Amino acid sequence: MTSVHRPNPPFGGSLAYLLMNLPLGIAGFTVLLTLITTGIGTAIVWVGLPLAAFAILLARGAARVERARVYALLDTFIPLPYLPLPIGSQRLRWKARLRDLSTWRDLAYFFVLFPVGVIEFVLVVTFWSTSLALAGLPVYYRYLPEGAYYFPAWDVRWITVNSTVQALPWAALGVLCIALSVALTRGIGRAHARLAMAMLGPTAAQRRLMETAVDDADKMSMVAE
Repeated sequence: MTSVHRPNPPFGGSLAYLLMNLPLGIAGFTVLLTLITTGIGTAIVWVGLPLAAFAILLARGAARVERARVYALLDTFIPLPYLPLPIGSQRLRWKARLRDLSTWRDLAYFFVLFPVGVIEFVLVVTFWSTSLALAGLPVYYRYLPEGAYYFPAWDVRWITVNSTVQALPWAALGVLCIALSVALTRGIGRAHARLAMAMLGPTAAQRRLMETAVDDADKMSMVAE
């Protein structure tokens, strides 16, 4: 199964997704880094091994949630990349998890999500706050101190807006900025969907391995019949 990507993710979903990336990126980075560093640091006394194992399971579980979030908000389906775990002891299953490249790509994604989420959040909030502030200037300028808006700052009054007529050109600029903000939001959402597909989806080599595993399972079932 291959990834299904929509050329233009929905605006509302993209906006919600990008605003969520900052808190989720901070939480994922902090929790996983704490568990991994503590697990490695205390591995010599065996206390850290359960912590490291929990971090791996948590990363894989969080990656599943992230794929669902990408599908729900960015309309992009990312198939699971994990190779089937062998039937046998927990030791064999853990070896398979550790050898599976997808495990480490899941961890890497949440470390990358933190700085990427910060950049995305700042861009979206900056563009939208500026656009809405300009578009609404004819309404709220009279409620500002002294009933006027000063550009670029209160104490640096290069331009003064103290009437509806003076505010209308700024409102027109704000409408244009809103259109640009919509395009920017969709563009960043589209770029992040591609990043998620690259890091959380199966590689070409993994697809071949999964297809081989499925073929082998089919052959074994035919022989058993």
